[in-house]
Amino acid sequence: MMQMTKIKKSLSVFLCAVLIAAAALTTTGCNSSSAQSGSSAATGSSSAAAGSSSAAAGSSGTAGDSSSAAQSAPASGTAGSVLGEGETVFAFEVTDGDGGTTAFEIHTDKTTVGEALAELGLIAGEEGQYGLFVTEVNGIAADYDKDGTYWAFYVDGECASAGVDSTEITAGAVYALKLEKA
Repeated sequence: MMQMTKIKKSLSVFLCAVLIAAAALTTTGCNSSSAQSGSSAATGSSSAAAGSSSAAAGSSGTAGDSSSAAQSAPASGTAGSVLGEGETVFAFEVTDGDGGTTAFEIHTDKTTVGEALAELGLIAGEEGQYGLFVTEVNGIAADYDKDGTYWAFYVDGECASAGVDSTEITAGAVYALKLEKA
């Protein structure tokens, strides 16, 4: 009986440590502070998986294989550009490394943000174990291995809890990809 209590207590401590680590990975994925490390959870499928990430990351942030997920040419546009055709409408913002923002109004019949943006050539990336690892947005490349930059995914101003390719579209929501540096 005493040994079972000891095992339960040890398991509880371990699970608390795992939850704390997951929370730390989630919060570091969408901060632009140069003191942060790791890539965004927002660009992958799960922010807790750090990669993204999605979020992260991403979000969510490690690329598995190098097959291209979106091979369309970037749909470079100006602020206020209306892109696509479809019943569902959402806002999409791209923030470059200098802090400049380009806004788009996206019209689509796709179900996920990633599908809609890839169809329009706004994003490109590599499929990895956590989903799409976004490497390029609106013609702007991020190379984490080279300069520590990555694309962080936001939903209504908050770091996304899932990757761009697994986030279902909500009409009227504002989705954003921001170039950030670890």
